[in-house]
Amino acid sequence: MENLKNWDVVIVGGGIVGAATMYKLQTRFPKLRLLLLEKEKALADHQTGHNSGVIHSGIYYKPGSSKARNCVKGRRELVAFAKDHRIKHDICGKLIVATKAEELPRLEKIFSTGMANGIEDMERVSAAQIKEIEPFCVGIEGVRVGCTGIIDFRGATEKMAEIALGINSHSSVNLNEEFLGVEQQGEVSIVRTSKATYNTRYAIFCGGLQSDRLAKKDGAEVKERIVGFRGDYYDLTPAGKHKVKHLIYPVPDPRFPFLGVHFTRMTDGSIECGPNAVFTFKREGYGKTDFDMKDTLDALSYGGTWKLFMKNMSYGINEYRRAFSKRLFLKTLCTLIPSLTMEDIEPGRAGVRAMLLGRDGAMVDDFRIERRGDHIHVLNAPSPAATACLAIGEQIVDMAVEQLKIGQ
Repeated sequence: MENLKNWDVVIVGGGIVGAATMYKLQTRFPKLRLLLLEKEKALADHQTGHNSGVIHSGIYYKPGSSKARNCVKGRRELVAFAKDHRIKHDICGKLIVATKAEELPRLEKIFSTGMANGIEDMERVSAAQIKEIEPFCVGIEGVRVGCTGIIDFRGATEKMAEIALGINSHSSVNLNEEFLGVEQQGEVSIVRTSKATYNTRYAIFCGGLQSDRLAKKDGAEVKERIVGFRGDYYDLTPAGKHKVKHLIYPVPDPRFPFLGVHFTRMTDGSIECGPNAVFTFKREGYGKTDFDMKDTLDALSYGGTWKLFMKNMSYGINEYRRAFSKRLFLKTLCTLIPSLTMEDIEPGRAGVRAMLLGRDGAMVDDFRIERRGDHIHVLNAPSPAATACLAIGEQIVDMAVEQLKIGQ
C-alpha cells in the first residue's frame, strides 16, 4: 500500500456503520480512493463489538421512521451478506413474552407495529406455545418473531472493510490513528490525525460514542449531547445453559428508553442475560468503576442529563442496585425463567451505548444523518444501527451522490 496523502473520501470511525459506508461507497464507485480512520487497534472495538449480537427484526420502531425502514431493509441485506461471505450467524428467532395482564396491550401494539413495518414470519403465541418453544420460560402470551437471530458483528465489520480494500488496492484502513481535526479550504478538506495530515475532497463521520465531539471539531453546531449508558451482562453457566434455546425478551416498558433485560444465545453457543442500563462515567469504559474526568464533566454539566435523571429517578436507582447485586439481577431474570438459580449465572462482559440526549432530557430516538459543507455526519445511530448498517451505508452514499455530487 503506497503512502497516499490525497484521498477522494476520508471516513472517520471504524465501527460497523463506518465499514458499511466504505463497503457501499467502494462498491458503487470502484475507482474512488477511500481512507477509513480508526483510533483503536482493531475495527468494531466499541459499540459494534460490545453489543448483544442480535439481528433485530424492526418490530419495535415507529412505522415510517428511519429506524423502521433501515432496520427491515438492512436486516434482510445483512443476512444475505452473512450467507454470501460465511459470517457466523443463526436466524434462530425470538420470543417477546408478556408475564402480566397489564403488558398485553403493549404486546398487541408491538405486534401491530411489526405488521405495519412488514415484518415477516411473525405470530402471536399462547402460554402453551411459549412452553413448546422455550420449555423453561413462563408467560401468559407472546409474539414469536422468526426472522430475527444472532450474528458476529465484528466479523461482518472486518469482512466489509476487506471487500472494499479488495476492490481498490489504493484504498486503506488505518488503525491506531485518531482523528484530531479538519479544516475546509475551498474544495479540499485538510484532515489532521495523530499520525499524519491528509487532503480529501469529502469526509464522512461515523463516530458512534464520539459523534457529537467529531461534529464540533468540524465546526458543526450540535444542540444535543451524547451521554453514555453502560449495560452489564451475565452469562448462563453450563448448569443453566439448557434453559434457553433462542432469544427471549420481555415486553418493554414505554416509560424507559431500553428494551429490558433479555436472554441471547450467542454465535459461540454461550447464553447472555442482560443488559441493565446505568449512567457511565466514561464513554468508552466497560468496567463498573471506570472513570474519565472529561466524559463525566461533559455529561454532568449538561442540563439534559439531569432532566433525564429526574424523569427516571426510581428506574435509575434500581438499575444501579442491580449493577452491583447478582441477587437482584437474578430476580429480574426469574420474571421470564423462574427456575434460574444463583448457580446458573455468572458475571459476563459489558457494553456502552451512545444516547443523543436533548436539552429537555428526551432521547433523540431516530437515526440522524446531517450534511455540513462537503462533510456528512452520522450524529445518532443507536440500536438497531448494527442490524441496519448496510441500509444506513447506502443512505449515506445516496446522500453523498445527491447533495455532494460525489463520483460525478
